Amino acid sequence: MKGQHILFLILLFLSSFQTLGQSKISGQVKDALGMSIPGANIYIKDSFDGTNSKADGRFEFETFENSDQILVVSFIGFKTLEKQLQLNGEPINLQIILTEEINKLDGVTITAGAFEASEVKKSTVLKPLDIVTTASAAGDIMGAINTLPGTTAVGESGRVFVRGGEGYETKVFIDGIQVRNAFNSTIPNVPTRGRFSPFLFKGTVFSTGGYSAEYGQALSSVLILNSNDKADKDKTEISLMSVGGDLSHTKAWEKTSLSAKVQYTDLRPYQELIPQEYDWQMAPNGLIGEFVFRQEIGKEGLLKVYGNLDESKFTIRRYNLNQQNKDTIALNNGYRYFNASYRDIVAKGWSIKGGLSYTSNQDDLMFNQQRFRDFSRGWHAKSTLIWDGHSKLSLHSGIELFTNEVNREVFQNSDSVDNYGFKDQLVAGFTELDFFASNRFVLRAGLRIEQSSLLKESWLSPRVAASYKASDKGQFSLAYGRFYQQAQNELSLINPRLQPEMADHYILNYQYTHLNQVFRIEAFRKNYQELITYHGLNDFNPSHYNNEGYGNAQGIDIFWRDGRTFKNTDYWVSYSLTDAERMYQDFPEAATPSFLAKHNFRIVIKHFVEPLRTQFGATWSYASQRPFHNPNYAGFENDATPHFSDLSLNAAFLIKPHIILYGSCSNVMGRNNVFGYEFADQADAHGSYPAVPVVQPAKRFVFVGLFITLTKEGKENQLENL
Repeated sequence: MKGQHILFLILLFLSSFQTLGQSKISGQVKDALGMSIPGANIYIKDSFDGTNSKADGRFEFETFENSDQILVVSFIGFKTLEKQLQLNGEPINLQIILTEEINKLDGVTITAGAFEASEVKKSTVLKPLDIVTTASAAGDIMGAINTLPGTTAVGESGRVFVRGGEGYETKVFIDGIQVRNAFNSTIPNVPTRGRFSPFLFKGTVFSTGGYSAEYGQALSSVLILNSNDKADKDKTEISLMSVGGDLSHTKAWEKTSLSAKVQYTDLRPYQELIPQEYDWQMAPNGLIGEFVFRQEIGKEGLLKVYGNLDESKFTIRRYNLNQQNKDTIALNNGYRYFNASYRDIVAKGWSIKGGLSYTSNQDDLMFNQQRFRDFSRGWHAKSTLIWDGHSKLSLHSGIELFTNEVNREVFQNSDSVDNYGFKDQLVAGFTELDFFASNRFVLRAGLRIEQSSLLKESWLSPRVAASYKASDKGQFSLAYGRFYQQAQNELSLINPRLQPEMADHYILNYQYTHLNQVFRIEAFRKNYQELITYHGLNDFNPSHYNNEGYGNAQGIDIFWRDGRTFKNTDYWVSYSLTDAERMYQDFPEAATPSFLAKHNFRIVIKHFVEPLRTQFGATWSYASQRPFHNPNYAGFENDATPHFSDLSLNAAFLIKPHIILYGSCSNVMGRNNVFGYEFADQADAHGSYPAVPVVQPAKRFVFVGLFITLTKEGKENQLENL
């Protein structure tokens, strides 16, 4: 009995010791807004003691650990918290506040005004390959962009007109460096195309307004083209087309790749087969040479060098209502473009990017017996420093220099030449801060300053944008910005003292993205000031050119893309409502400009038929009536064109893994679309002003191409490209 009593006392002592050494830890886990966090993991570091928070964020557990210990609290999406505790058997009650972990890649992004095309981001609305497989685009980057909301169908131009803005108000950048003369040279009412092949680029950002402070000298919109990185294999590409052909070869090494391409375009044989509405004396033809050099430097550095040499020409005869005969107009264009860019990570949280471009463009124009020569050249140098070393902050700042030299020669006879021009240097600096308040809210504030040596003046451009992620699939964005653009070269040649035109952008946007589906709706307002006015196109008195114009544009854009609902089918629908008026150029009063259609609607459909190894596509474009001034009626901008309608079809057939046969036809219904009218300067004997319609070069454009890609393995599988 005595032994049993001693054993009982020993057990009682040990039990009392254990009770005294046990600590009770309790509390509640919340976020910074005071919301409870259920399911958080709470434990003593380097032990098995812990628990999970309940639905109301409360927790409770006991531990035999003592003295100094570390309590760890973690939950997905929040920063892990470590708290020092002194355990001595006394109960501890804690209020734990977890800080959200900011994810800059998958969190909220600024979407106001921006359509991004990238293979990296899942929330894109337009992929790079869409440019070459959209039926109405005919392989032209600008043609594909014109299927997005915010653009207006201006078939007699071929340029990109955005939200009530002129074609010259959209600027193009390659790897952040400006491209001048991005469209082939032409004359009024003869449509043009973009100069660059879509296969050069891995991604596209099309901003319809409110864009970053990094970009300037664009009044309405910017198109940012991001070129491909280093090629990973040798390949040869051959294209045989109904309008010409091209040959390219790429050589790849471990850290280097070099590509070269020659392209010849000639519409003369094609136009012999397809009836033309224009009287071509010599159809457009040209020769293009390109080279692309890529060099990886170190672990993260990449140098890109691109060059383009372009020679083109055409001769056309156009009816002159005033002279009752045909004018002969010949245009020869010589174009040179060079672009070098570099990016690298220089330290933890710090990276740099920048580049240099050079552009020269020469147009030799013969108008009957009168000869003109316009020459322009310019440099763009840019350097940007980016800091991304804080979870909630990102900052990028930079400086850039634009030079512009313009010269015009008018040949009076073999011995007489009138020569005039101007030079300008524009220095700009920009800085922009992104503040990630949470994974649901981001604020961006930027400022851009520019100074012109020609005008000896400077101006500031503030930019602000914000986005709120209302759910995992949808977010709201808004943006405001002030934008300046210097006068067009042809106007500054007459009056070099013209001030830059100005526009204020206001944008409110909602975007929903989920499983290959994108929905966007965006409202906008633009206020124009300092628009350039003059007395008439043939008035060369500098005092008649000034910045007394103004205007506004407002509307709504809607976009829906769905690659999920129907098997092997991808389609998008866009609609734009734009209401605008301007007092500019030679307008006697504020009015809707003649290039603007109030309603624009497009449907683009692509369907892949697996048994036939063929992708079929269709694009239907509709634009409402456009106003124009008819001198036969009272008032200004007093008449309207018929509506525009175009149904285009295409198909891409995979003959072999490395051979694609492609064909397309625009305006298959043969509709006679009229974009406006040209009127005589004087009334006829009956008091009426004769007119001729402005129409398409041909009712239909038919394109057929055979594309072959050869690699060391003998074939390049292009099935996924369809």
